[in-house]
Order: sequence, then structure tokens, then C-alpha cells
Amino acid sequence: MKLKLTAALLAMGASMSAAHAAYNALVLANELGNVLAAEELCGLTFDQPAIAAFIEKRVPADDMSFAGFLQMQVDGIRMGFADMSASQKTAHCTQIRRVAKSYGFLN
Repeated sequence: MKLKLTAALLAMGASMSAAHAAYNALVLANELGNVLAAEELCGLTFDQPAIAAFIEKRVPADDMSFAGFLQMQVDGIRMGFADMSASQKTAHCTQIRRVAKSYGFLN
């Protein structure tokens, strides 16, 4: 009985770990997608090797979902730009610039 319970708990833990990793990939893709989508809107030019280094450091090599999540986020965010007021754009771009600089995307 104890062996079955232990096996069930291990399986549940592995499943939760996989779900947590997928959730983390989604969150990171959403956050990075928000920054990347704003590059043109905010008149910025990001350092491409810095973006690559960010991905190398934070996204597991076997994560097949990250790129799709990232693309979906970038596309969705870009659609929302059309409805931004001038003040929203100012606020958005100010923070995007700060975030991009903090991660070395801007020189």
C-alpha cells in the first residue's frame, strides 16, 4: 500500500512539475512578448545578441511551447496598440524602455 501511495505521489509531483514548467514558459513568453511587441511602437531598437542571450539563459532548450506562446503574445499585444491613447502609449513605452534597458536589450 505504501509503495502504491509513494508511486502515486511521485507521479503527481512529476505532473505538477511539468505543469509548473509550462506555466513558467507561458509567463516568460507573455512578459518578453510584451517587450518585443513594443519595439517599433516605442521607437526602440533592441540588441539582438542580448535577446538571444536572454532566451539561452531563461528558456530550457527542450521547451517546444515557448516560441508559440511568444508569437501569440506579440501578435495579441500589437493588435492592442491601435487602441492606445497618447498617455497610455507614453506610460507603456516608458516602462518598456526601462525594462529593456535593465535586461541589456538597449545600449
